Amino acid sequence: MTIQEASERYQIPMKLLKEYERWGLRGAKDKVEGAWQYDDTDLERLSMVMTLCGIGFTAEEAERYMRLLLEGEGAELACLRMLDQKRAAVLEEIHRRERQLEQLDYLRYELRKKNE
Repeated sequence: MTIQEASERYQIPMKLLKEYERWGLRGAKDKVEGAWQYDDTDLERLSMVMTLCGIGFTAEEAERYMRLLLEGEGAELACLRMLDQKRAAVLEEIHRRERQLEQLDYLRYELRKKNE
């Protein structure tokens, strides 16, 4: 499957596919008419990359994670540390947003109280 077909069929952004190619992590080695052909291995890896991007990984972080993942045994701990760090950052953002929401609700409460 070509890059265009992969993008259209699986709704993978072309930018992400280009990044993936730049990383050199393709499972497929064959080119047809000068274009890389994506195989099932590529699609599985791209699914993981899309998941990583969806949870807030930057392209650089996703590349590093994928390289670690492909190293195999022994790299799981490094991958787990990356996931733990991302989880901590997401929780910190949630807490920051909760504080903002509390302040917003307080201001709304004060205005309503004045209008009663």
